[in-house]
Amino acid sequence: MDAVLASRLAQTVRAADPDRYFASLFAPAPKRPYLHALYAFNHEVAHVAESVREPMLGAIRLEWWRETAEGAANGAPRNHDAARGLAALFADCGLTLADIEAYLMARSFDSSGETFADFAALESYLDRTGGAVMRLAAQILDAKCDPREAALAYGLAGLLRSLPFHNARHKLYLPLDLLAAVDMTPEMFFEARHDPRAIATVRQVALRARDHFLAARKAPRAGAALPAILPAALVPVYLKRLGKDVSQPRKQMALLAAAMKKRL
Repeated sequence: MDAVLASRLAQTVRAADPDRYFASLFAPAPKRPYLHALYAFNHEVAHVAESVREPMLGAIRLEWWRETAEGAANGAPRNHDAARGLAALFADCGLTLADIEAYLMARSFDSSGETFADFAALESYLDRTGGAVMRLAAQILDAKCDPREAALAYGLAGLLRSLPFHNARHKLYLPLDLLAAVDMTPEMFFEARHDPRAIATVRQVALRARDHFLAARKAPRAGAALPAILPAALVPVYLKRLGKDVSQPRKQMALLAAAMKKRL
């Protein structure tokens, strides 16, 4: 990959996705530009829903990225750093257009009016988005691992951290049956501040994230794939400080500790 492009991708990921950026520093140096290419693309697509107000506009932008990926797969990327990074991933790392199209299809939920009926639906979405990113990162590292538990733990913790943002835009990610169990509608949850029912709902999701993290920790060591799942090492920190900022030095220490132990 061109050094100038690699540098710009690294800067993008460091600013937009510091968890994955600092985790990538534990990967072999030749692999890092490709991880940054994947993470920069992930950021661009995940950001689509944050930048549109209508589902149709989100669908149009996702289609633009699908066409961009198709061009990159054919060796003719658009004039965009993430597109050129994708072209390098297709050419050098064995990623396929089908991998990217499946990821984009899962991301269509973000800018839609759809909801999840239950935890199974939510966790399927997390596995097909964040889980797909972890699997592709492991592929870039020429390693095999099953990142499902790590991805679910990290995805649920991230969802809890972003609840204020999603509530403000009235987008529900929590399962409908979880709200129904505490007799809340989505609109009630969006407006809740200190409602004990909302607090209990968040606690249930946090417990589920913790269970997935413990399952990931008990899994066989990831070996060369560790940098791909390393962001999940931050789950205990995030769950402990829900609703509060976590300093970058604290996060970097958690990543370093896991990297030194060679496990989450």
